Amino acid sequence: MTASLRRRLVPLAAALAVLLSLSAVLIARGLTPAAAGHPGTDHGAQQLGDPDYGVCRGVDPRCYHDWGNFHPAVTGYKMLLFTRTAGPRHANLGPALAAGLNPPLTAANVVQNGIIALGKANGFAVDWTEDLAQIATPNQLFRYNAVVFFSTSRDALDDAAQTALRQYIRGGGGFVGAHNAFGTEYNWPWYEGLLGGANYYDHGPEQTGTVQVVDRRDASTLGLPSRWGFEDEWYNLVPFPSRVRVLATVDESTLARGVKGSMGHPGHGDLHPVAWCQYYDGGRAWLTTLGHDAALFDPGNTTFPGAADYRSLLVGGIESAMGMQPFCR
Repeated sequence: MTASLRRRLVPLAAALAVLLSLSAVLIARGLTPAAAGHPGTDHGAQQLGDPDYGVCRGVDPRCYHDWGNFHPAVTGYKMLLFTRTAGPRHANLGPALAAGLNPPLTAANVVQNGIIALGKANGFAVDWTEDLAQIATPNQLFRYNAVVFFSTSRDALDDAAQTALRQYIRGGGGFVGAHNAFGTEYNWPWYEGLLGGANYYDHGPEQTGTVQVVDRRDASTLGLPSRWGFEDEWYNLVPFPSRVRVLATVDESTLARGVKGSMGHPGHGDLHPVAWCQYYDGGRAWLTTLGHDAALFDPGNTTFPGAADYRSLLVGGIESAMGMQPFCR
């Protein structure tokens, strides 16, 4: 090898070493460019391994199974809202619902009433239930273009419902998980993967902060301001979302009462996701940790920060998970 050739190879070898080192860091943290492209550092748990969940997942549409289980041109678009709780119950869910499909609601069932109204205003039908008998088989779920878990909690599903949900997703179903859907089925790894490889750990004080839209191409973020004020509990997550497309984050510097959670989580630093999407095990999953307060579903309330923006975000997420709008683009 000539001296001239050696001089040219040395910088190339150094650059390759840097790239290999960066790749090793991303792999160790379970991040792909779709999730790691945003500048920032996760200040939370650092060494969680690389959970795979044994399925095709991420932002590649080839993970989706378009097997003809849905016929919106004939039947229209319909979603199922599931709000069963087996632990803490958020006040905005109101009292537990009676058995059956579409049981009577009270004014205190704010989330259920609010999402029904959003469906009527945006051209999709909504059924609602907390009855496991209504989600016991995949064919029951295949009547819906998306299933929405809103602030469910703990072991909300029995074995039949778990099997039905998994087969529904594998058959091309859509899933939306909002707020305490992240505090559900802690001990079921497949469900953790459905959430984007993420789970609720704790949160700091409920307070106003600034949501930052980091991907404005998605149906859920299209038309939203790049930054908008919002009030929530700002969930800290363990594990941290991986192999997903991050759509929105919270600017932790705007949280005046701090980010440290009730169980010691220090917050996520410069990259604290609050909404993201992914393909998962044949289906589509759109996720948001936001949605704590009942005022979010009161169109007449003009004082709660970010309520209209949140409703727009949620509707876009539901529509994209159903296939009514382009998904996770």
